[in-house]
Amino acid sequence: MERPCAWKSYDDNARAELDRLCENYRQFISENKTERECAAASVALAEQAGYVDLATCIAEGRALKAGDKVYAVCHNKTVMLVNLGTEPLADGMNILGAHIDSPRLDLKQNPLYEAGDMAYLDTHYYGGIKGYQWVATPLALHGVVCKKDGATVEVRVGEDASDPVFCISDLLVHLASEQMKKPASEAVDRESLDVIVGGRPVVIEGEDAPKEPVKEMLLQILSEKYGIDEEDFLSAEIEVVPAGAARDMGFDRSMILGYGQDDRVCAYTSLLAQLEVTDVKRTSVCLLVDKEEIGSVGATGMESRFFENTGAEIMELAGEGGTLSLRRALANSRMLSSDVSAGFDHAYADRFEKKNAAFMGRGLCFNKFTGRGGKGGSNDADAEYVAFVRRVMDDAGVAFQTCELGRVDRGGGGTIAYILAEYGMNVIDSGVAVLSMHSLWEATSKADVYEAYKGYKAFLNA
Repeated sequence: MERPCAWKSYDDNARAELDRLCENYRQFISENKTERECAAASVALAEQAGYVDLATCIAEGRALKAGDKVYAVCHNKTVMLVNLGTEPLADGMNILGAHIDSPRLDLKQNPLYEAGDMAYLDTHYYGGIKGYQWVATPLALHGVVCKKDGATVEVRVGEDASDPVFCISDLLVHLASEQMKKPASEAVDRESLDVIVGGRPVVIEGEDAPKEPVKEMLLQILSEKYGIDEEDFLSAEIEVVPAGAARDMGFDRSMILGYGQDDRVCAYTSLLAQLEVTDVKRTSVCLLVDKEEIGSVGATGMESRFFENTGAEIMELAGEGGTLSLRRALANSRMLSSDVSAGFDHAYADRFEKKNAAFMGRGLCFNKFTGRGGKGGSNDADAEYVAFVRRVMDDAGVAFQTCELGRVDRGGGGTIAYILAEYGMNVIDSGVAVLSMHSLWEATSKADVYEAYKGYKAFLNA
């Protein structure tokens, strides 16, 4: 059963709406390359749309009612937006969940060193990466440095045309005969993914000459520009990401090539759907979470109690407080766990089973199950819920397709779906097909971005 190409159904108005959406999305992922940046940008958009900080409501003891819109933030990395509906919260919510972290390199706590007359920053990789992709390519630094006096210094270098960029060196092919014989997973040692950040020494002669003059020069620059010293790296969170903006891809500009589309393509479309849906019967929720790429752990991951605790606070202010009411609300909710799927790639066709593969341009993807090795670790949506989702999408004219993450025993992956399913709610994985997932530059079809946005709006209104 082959699903049609969504592009064939668009008239001039639909194409114009698609272009506006995708241009805004392209700018969003170009400007926000870390979970902190995505969270801050999401809050700014939410406030423009009339959302109020839940912390303010709690402090004022403000009662919440249908039509009220609130947001909550966890450690500047996870955001929950709630639009209260006319139906009781205990009857359940419609929830969109996506993650805003992406594979990258993180600076170690003691990262700075000098070797071979160059200054380096030592890194530890985050999430699933191919080490060889990170060498000999322009890189940028994004993050924060938190000082002991309480000040937070933002760092963002490598994106502006006037900025310097950074790089991890590669072994020249003339000396790489042994390296070329290694499997791809071993060709570049991920412990050696250290970023070159300087090559100029301070010029101090005599007894005062520093032992590491290039490192000393870099420390002087950091002190002058940011007011930080070497010890401040102990309380810093700085991420190494590909430098440069996302771009239109193809002569027909039908695709977007950019960093971090796993999973910001689903996060942005979910956020936009949440902000644009106004009067709802069932309360609508958008969850943008951190740490999915490393197992959804920690205070800002989906495994934390942030979602549950925030829900309890909202129900209390809405006059529906109590443990039993909260449990009923969670069990009666339904969710789209919005994460990307593997787009069919003709160059690697043997990795896919075509009848159940996600094709670029055929619309929003639904994965009834994910997991690996016999659906291990998967949330497996039941047939009744799949039928409900089909009806919602068809009634709204949303192009969609069903898929799996590769051939049996050759693919697999996970999302946050199983975590929410633990409450007993109906959950299914949905998202956008991506080529080159987890690479520095990932590709999506603009048609799929548009259909995801339409599908998420339809779901929130269901």
